[in-house]
Amino acid sequence: MPPPLLIDLQQVDLSRVLLTREQLYEQLPHRFEFMLLDGVCMLDREATRLVAYADIRPDDWWIRGHVPDRPLLPGVLMLEMAAQASAVAAKVLTGNEAFIGLGSVEDCKFRETVSPPARLYLLCVGDDYRTRRIVSRTQGVIDGRLIFEARITGLALR
Repeated sequence: MPPPLLIDLQQVDLSRVLLTREQLYEQLPHRFEFMLLDGVCMLDREATRLVAYADIRPDDWWIRGHVPDRPLLPGVLMLEMAAQASAVAAKVLTGNEAFIGLGSVEDCKFRETVSPPARLYLLCVGDDYRTRRIVSRTQGVIDGRLIFEARITGLALR
């Protein structure tokens, strides 16, 4: 049985856009195909929580090769989305201005596959946000179903 969601999405206005794709990538250095997130619909500074989303489209760049005739969003891209959401949370919610690179992924479990079209919500709760290291619990959710979960550590890189 999957664990409960980190954030009750029924309590979040999923139609609200607090950060657009452009605003997100003012915070992050990613460009071109690695601009994976489409927006943020919830920010909670007090509880250090964020809900971002990514629209999985039938024309995404990875479709052609992963897996022909049955496109499956690669798990590594889901983890990259979670890492980007964690970095945005650290920057926006705590003011961390460092470049935050992926340090580790722990307690990762994929529970379902993702095929286009879909909107994947990335739930992120900051467990330990410091100047040089951040730790977040993350989950990916589609239509209320838990798709994956992971604990993400990011490191401030120079």
